[in-house]
Amino acid sequence: MTELLIIKPSSLGDIVQALQVATSLKAQVEGLRISWVVREIFAPIVRACAAVDQVYVFERNAGAKGFLRLMKELRKTTFDYVFDLQGLLRTGLMTSRTKAKRKVGRSDAREMAGIFYDEKVPLPPEGRRSHALEILLQFCPILGAKPELCGALKFREVDSLNLRFADTRGGGKPIVMFPDSRRAEKCWNGFKQLTELIIKENRNRKVIWAGSNYIHDRSGYPPEQFFNLTGNTSLVSLPALVQRADWVIANDSGPMHLAAALGVRVLGIFGPTDPRLFGPYPLNAPGHVVVQAPVGDLKLLSAKEVYSRLQRARARFK
Repeated sequence: MTELLIIKPSSLGDIVQALQVATSLKAQVEGLRISWVVREIFAPIVRACAAVDQVYVFERNAGAKGFLRLMKELRKTTFDYVFDLQGLLRTGLMTSRTKAKRKVGRSDAREMAGIFYDEKVPLPPEGRRSHALEILLQFCPILGAKPELCGALKFREVDSLNLRFADTRGGGKPIVMFPDSRRAEKCWNGFKQLTELIIKENRNRKVIWAGSNYIHDRSGYPPEQFFNLTGNTSLVSLPALVQRADWVIANDSGPMHLAAALGVRVLGIFGPTDPRLFGPYPLNAPGHVVVQAPVGDLKLLSAKEVYSRLQRARARFK
């Protein structure tokens, strides 16, 4: 049995990509047991991932006492490897305090985190201009695995989960939208108008809004065609909801990366961030569509343009 500890406390999109790396390692390395350090708000989705065997919760708001409590718990186990996939001072300190035979970190680590590693993984051939997931995949060769995606990302089923609200007339799948993003400058304000265009197009089409923060709708959509789940979307239910979708439409955000990871067709809306580095991976997949705002300004991107791109993308799958 090989004991691996992954340190990746946040954020949701980064965690989803790191879970893909964990899945690839599990698929290629026999007898691998994976433990994970994650912030409390993201712990549910990491616990639900089939590739993760144990979760250590980092209570960020608990201060020094919470940090020391976590370190005490971690030091009960001697790991064969520790991978710091975050590469910041806090996670570097965590790495330094663990008992491990090999402590491995990112070569692009920041905040002097690199001083805590025994070794650093190289960047891909494109260097810092590589996609974020390709950078994380470079940890795979440390365990003798190929730096590529292998195996399917899977989540444990939740028995009490009821997704009947996602059912549509005629048995079609809904379009699931995530209008929010962790950073305000990545939030597009055209989701309401886009919803109107989609609903008018087909009376049997259902649109679902989802996300952790509540976003008010105009309440003018037909109830049989629209469901607002924002502010009431749990991380545990997120994978099942995404997999229920025909298309996921989202800002550059964690749900966008989750949809891509689960093989669901996704349209990502980008403003100031570079989709070549942070877009749905792999970028050349037929079901991964990116719409980038003119000069990176989301205020200049119209709902009609996004709707047109969605129509063209959907036509390829008819």
